[in-house]
Amino acid sequence: MATRTDASTRREQILKEAARLFAERGFHGVGVDEIGAAVGISGPGLYRHFPGKDAMLAELLVGISGQLLTGGRRRVAEAGAGAAGGPGAVLDSLIEGHIDFALDDRPLITLHDRELDRLRDSDRKLVRQLQRQYVELWVEVVRDVHPELAEPPARAAVHAVFGLLNSTPHLSRPKLPGRTATAALLHAMARGAFASAAEAAAKA
Repeated sequence: MATRTDASTRREQILKEAARLFAERGFHGVGVDEIGAAVGISGPGLYRHFPGKDAMLAELLVGISGQLLTGGRRRVAEAGAGAAGGPGAVLDSLIEGHIDFALDDRPLITLHDRELDRLRDSDRKLVRQLQRQYVELWVEVVRDVHPELAEPPARAAVHAVFGLLNSTPHLSRPKLPGRTATAALLHAMARGAFASAAEAAAKA
C-alpha cells in the first residue's frame, strides 16, 4: 500500500519531469502520456496526482515563487542573526540562494518566461504577488547594504540582477566554467551590479 510519503515523492517526480518536458517542447507540445512515460506510469495514472497539465503548470510556477520567497525570508533571518557579516552577509546569502535556483532549476525559468500567461487569472495573480514580496525583500536588504540607494533605483537594480541570474537557461554551451566557478562569477556580477547602482546614485 502506497504511503503519503510515496505519493508526495511521486508528485515531485511528476512535476520535475513535467517541468523538463514543458521547457524543452512547450506546454502544448507535451501530452499527459509522455509525462507519465517519463516517470514510469501510465498517462491516466497521472490523474491520481493531478487533474491535468494545467494543474501541473500552476503548481510548478506558484510553487517555485512561494519557495523563493520562503527561502529568502529564511536566509534573511538566519544571516541576520549572525553579527559577524552584517547586512553584506544577508545580501550574500540571498544571492547564493537565488543562484542555487538559477543553476539547479533552469526549466522553471524557461517555463515562467514562456508559459506564465497560460495560468488561470487567480494563479497568475498569486505568482505575481509572491514575486513582488520577494523583490521587496531584496530591496530592503540591498538598501541596508547601500543606504544611498532610494527605493526606485534599488528596485530597478534588483530586477536587473534577477535578469542576470535568470539568464542561466542560455548558459548550456560547451566550454563554460563548471558549477562552482559559474556560481562565483554570477555572485561577483550581482554584487558588482548593486555596487555600480549605488555609485551612480551617489554621483547623481
